[in-house]
Amino acid sequence: MAAMVLLFISATLTMIRMLIGPTIPDRAVALDALTTTTAGAMVLYGIITKQAVMIDVALVYAVLSYIATLYIARYLVKKRVGLA
Repeated sequence: MAAMVLLFISATLTMIRMLIGPTIPDRAVALDALTTTTAGAMVLYGIITKQAVMIDVALVYAVLSYIATLYIARYLVKKRVGLA
């Protein structure tokens, strides 16, 4: 239960950073951190409820999140967003 509370606090703080982030790259990193936290919560939920399928879902979610982060980073570099 304590781990779920810590994940919730982490997700809340990350969501705040994503909403008020000063630059677009900061928001992209916050989105990546939020999806990682969500995948961790899915794994923890799967362990608590003894549902192995949740771990598989979290793994697929993490891979898709990684691919989306790569595309966002590629777009930001291509458009030179956030570069000084």
